[in-house]
Amino acid sequence: MKFEHAADICSWRYPEPYNIYGWLPWEQMVQLGVEFGDTHIREQQYISIVDERDRLWGFAQLFPMENVIRLGLGMRPDWCGHGMGKRFMTAIMEEALRRYPDQTIDLEVLSWNERAIRTYRKVGFCISDCYEKLTPSGPEMFYCMVYTPTLT
Repeated sequence: MKFEHAADICSWRYPEPYNIYGWLPWEQMVQLGVEFGDTHIREQQYISIVDERDRLWGFAQLFPMENVIRLGLGMRPDWCGHGMGKRFMTAIMEEALRRYPDQTIDLEVLSWNERAIRTYRKVGFCISDCYEKLTPSGPEMFYCMVYTPTLT
C-alpha cells in the first residue's frame, strides 16, 4: 500500500451504520503507529486495490495468524452499494491466494452487514462461527467466514 493511499483511506467517511468502518485521522494513525500508520505493517500486510486507471478502489489487509490468513478490507464509500463488490473481492482473493496458496483464508464481518455477507458468499466464503466482539460503539455480533473455493 502506498503512503498516499493510506492517507486517503483515513479521509473516507461512510454513512451510518457503516461509519463504524472509518479510521482515525492519518496524522493520528502515524503518531500512534497503528495499522497502516505503521510503515512496517503497511508494507507487510496491506495492499491497495486499484482499477485499470490506477484509481484507488479500496484496500485489504492480509493478516497472518496461526494457520490462517485473516482478511480485513474496505472499499471506497462512494463506490459501495453499486454492484462492484464481487469484482473488488475477486481482486483481493486473487492476490491473497497468490501470496498464500496453502493457507486457510477467513474474515470477520458484522452480522448485520447483509450487503457484505452476500458479496463474500458470491466469491466463496461461508459462515463458520458467530461471536460477540467489542467495537468502538460497544459489543456487536460478528460472523467468521472462511473461504471455501469449491463454492465458487
